[in-house]
Amino acid sequence: MKKLLVYLKDYKRESVLGPLFKLLEASFELAVPLVMAAIIDAGVANADMPYIMRMCLVLAALALVGMVSAVTAQYFAAKAAVGFATGLRHALFAHIESLSFSEMDTVGTSTLITRMTSDVNQVQNGVNLVLRLFLRSPFIVFGAMVMAFTIDIRAALVFVVVIPLLSVVVFGIMLVSIPLYKKVQAALDRVLGITRENLTGSRVIRAFNKEEDEIEEFGERNQALTQVQLFVGKISALMNPLTYVLINGATIVLVWTGAVRVNEGFLTQGEVVALVNYMSQILVELVKLANLIININKSLACANRIASVFETESSLSDGTMPYEAAAGTGIPDKSGADAAENAGADMHVPAVEFSHVGLVYAGGGGEALSDIDFAVRPGETVGIIGGTGSGKSSVVNLIPRFYDATGGSVRVNGRDVREYALKELRRNVGIVPQKAVLFHGTIRDNMKWGNPDASDEAIMEALEIAQARDFVESKAGALDYVVEQGGKNFSGGQRQRLTIARAIVKKPDILILDDSASALDLATDAALRGAIKRMQGKMTVFIVSQRAASIRHADKIVVLEDGAVAGIGIHEELLRRCAVYREIYESQFGEATGGER
Repeated sequence: MKKLLVYLKDYKRESVLGPLFKLLEASFELAVPLVMAAIIDAGVANADMPYIMRMCLVLAALALVGMVSAVTAQYFAAKAAVGFATGLRHALFAHIESLSFSEMDTVGTSTLITRMTSDVNQVQNGVNLVLRLFLRSPFIVFGAMVMAFTIDIRAALVFVVVIPLLSVVVFGIMLVSIPLYKKVQAALDRVLGITRENLTGSRVIRAFNKEEDEIEEFGERNQALTQVQLFVGKISALMNPLTYVLINGATIVLVWTGAVRVNEGFLTQGEVVALVNYMSQILVELVKLANLIININKSLACANRIASVFETESSLSDGTMPYEAAAGTGIPDKSGADAAENAGADMHVPAVEFSHVGLVYAGGGGEALSDIDFAVRPGETVGIIGGTGSGKSSVVNLIPRFYDATGGSVRVNGRDVREYALKELRRNVGIVPQKAVLFHGTIRDNMKWGNPDASDEAIMEALEIAQARDFVESKAGALDYVVEQGGKNFSGGQRQRLTIARAIVKKPDILILDDSASALDLATDAALRGAIKRMQGKMTVFIVSQRAASIRHADKIVVLEDGAVAGIGIHEELLRRCAVYREIYESQFGEATGGER
């Protein structure tokens, strides 16, 4: 929690004034029993109505000033708490955005959502309550005891005994409940996790008639959450009855002692009433303090969970080098496929080079990629193909540093990608992921993600290359047509073409199409690839696909199997000498004859 208090630094004034006004209100409240004692001893005893009326006006004034103080304290406390939560959310979101895919995979999306929303709200409530009550309740408890001593020392000894007993009850329950609230939040994470899976995969669940199974599993996890909540709730529920038993027992002792002291002439009736009022104030404030501590326990548990996210550091260290376009001479093509053809030709620095690259995912048992070794010249189109789980996406995710290679190196324009500043690198790499993701806003807004300064002409050009211009122009408003959240008002193929256009708008040096045309028919797919190839400039293109037709005309094809390179070359060569590629091709087109069909 201490690490999070830094977000209160802009609200120091409010954090001080809130408790101070609460203490001012408490001071007026402590004066009320003395006024009541005066009314009983001087006003009622002597039947002095003018005096009683004057004292009643004093009580009304104390109430009015106390109310103004309380409202002022609430204003400052709320302002500080909301401002604190706002700063915390901004910082937490920014930190999450800085994490690599490895940390995102490890922590989990549902957990991060919980900590961004529920946990932050709980901490905000905790800060609000602390600023309003954390000083007020102890102040009234000990203030009432001090005031009791000013009335009668012997009767006030009851307070000396009761307050420590109450403290033992309150803090004992607090110590037991803190770890239990952590279990509650962990169980809530699991419920949110399965909820998220069900909502995102609802179509698959219904397609396989698994609704009942998912309802049963959700019920089990929800029941586990309910049980741990009930258990901690039962412990927390002991707070009120135990404190009431102690306070009421103390009140009985106080009334009995007061009666004896009145009979002996050491106390007046009004002073006994004042002592009972102080005991009642202690009861109310200790109940408030108990509830406050319960809420603080929840807030501390949530704060520790939030702090653990901040303590999670990105495995990616940002480089410092600015991005440099490919230039000069350098390493020859390592595939060997075109070695004879290019002998004696000018050799350029590869646009992308994988040098004996290995990759182990966080928590993974073995290598997802091993000894990936090939180079790509500027302007080449590279096809990457392989079976499911062969590591195709893993390879291209290393280029923009979504993950870092755990062995070997990945170079872009002759420099290790770890040397580049991340923003510089990713600004020059356009990637279209497997899942087409669009955001709420207009089509124009979505297209400008890669280039905020893109003109409508540039956007339309990119849409035409992506084979999306026709259906965009058919929409009402064209570029001003509103995209619903997730792009659900477009078909799967339309979403894919829009995401491809979004990547093209930024005019990257390297364009990565990660199985992003899987929903397109072969004719549209071919037209898309042809349009990309005709684009001006020497853009290097990576096409990841499971369809041989999508990559057969690439300048170079990399075949992967179980995270390793099974073959590199052009289509005809791979049909002759790569069994894995030939098997994929024949499974889609039938048996090849003469090296090609």
